[in-house]
Amino acid sequence: MVEFATYFIVMAGRFVINGGKPLYGTVGVAGAKNAVLKLIAACLLTKESCTLHNIPDISDVSQMLAILESMGVRVERPQKGTVSIAADRVDPKNIATSLVSKLRASVVLLGPLLVRFGEIRLPYPGGDRIGARPLDAHRSIFEQFGAEIISWDTLLHLRIPRNGLRPGRIVLPEFSVTATENAMLTASLLPGKTMLHIAAAEPHVQDLAALLVRMGINIQGAGTHDLIIFGEKTLSGATHTTIPDPLDAATFLIFGAATRGEIEICGAREDHLLLVLEKLKEMGVGLKVDGSSISVSGKGQLRATRRIQAMPYPGIPSDLQALFAVLATQAEGETQIHDPLFEGRFLYVNELKRMGAAAEQHNSHEALIRGVTKLSGMRISSFDIRAGAAMVLAGLIAGGQTIIEGVEHIDRGYEDLDGRLRSLGADIIRQ
Repeated sequence: MVEFATYFIVMAGRFVINGGKPLYGTVGVAGAKNAVLKLIAACLLTKESCTLHNIPDISDVSQMLAILESMGVRVERPQKGTVSIAADRVDPKNIATSLVSKLRASVVLLGPLLVRFGEIRLPYPGGDRIGARPLDAHRSIFEQFGAEIISWDTLLHLRIPRNGLRPGRIVLPEFSVTATENAMLTASLLPGKTMLHIAAAEPHVQDLAALLVRMGINIQGAGTHDLIIFGEKTLSGATHTTIPDPLDAATFLIFGAATRGEIEICGAREDHLLLVLEKLKEMGVGLKVDGSSISVSGKGQLRATRRIQAMPYPGIPSDLQALFAVLATQAEGETQIHDPLFEGRFLYVNELKRMGAAAEQHNSHEALIRGVTKLSGMRISSFDIRAGAAMVLAGLIAGGQTIIEGVEHIDRGYEDLDGRLRSLGADIIRQ
């Protein structure tokens, strides 16, 4: 797997975009990044082989698989989009700490490794610079399971006490997606009934539940805020197809609307995008849903919406508010963007202002966008995965040339974004 782990180091660089061209054509949706990283972690719960399909070719997946390989997990890629994982010979002591410290989602390795091996040491996970992201919810769920917390600072060190972990009633202190997933993974190897309250309900949480069911677990309530998990002593291997990425689909919907183009997004799931679609309609975007295909048209007059409010599912994801902000620069009127989840999500606002946007950041959780404004191309930065996609969109609609640095952030979450945009007529190259 070394070649797969290093692939995106070669691919990184910068994007050069000559904007002003509407996007036309058809594009497919990649597998869900936020789902597949947790599905990979679930494969550690069994000694039997698991096969995952619809795996996006992104650097976060590369890193997660490399972390597993560092512990002795056998990883094979028999064909594009498919990964086979055999975790019958695992030694957590050999875990690649440098990779763990760069990947936020590696925190979900805590549950599987703890319940399977009795003790785990994990460096504090890294990730995007979107604000303070404490792991308090994770600590809470492990304490409720009865784990011994030896350290919880730069090193996460957990141990199962002599009397073992206990299934039972677990109350999450907040709607934390990864803490919910860690609780699900932990409970799966604890024989008995575990009830999770205040659980996250996101599509990727539901997808993890679907894989665990295939591995032999009885899970009730997936997609709600109350889950019941009947754990087993051993789990079987399974084959599973990852859900399409709703964030990937929404990105191209907004790309089509903002560039005043027409795009058909194939493989999307309408039920995972209900509020996103309603908000786009409110802004004057033309949409047509036909089974697993969603077509978008930006030919009509775009109008501001009073408020884009980032919320847990089924609300508009925090991951999409930056893209909505760029769309709002092309909509008549004022749009308030509010993101109570992460105080670092608005780093892109200054970049938009430099391009000519009428944008104001009121505080760490709120910004105001006035449209319509003409954006001008210039050299800008990508701060995280989704802000990076928003900067790409700004470059696509701006006059002149835009150079985007830091595209390694974009590669973490989007499969071949520049290639797919070129297929839609965008003038974008990677240097």
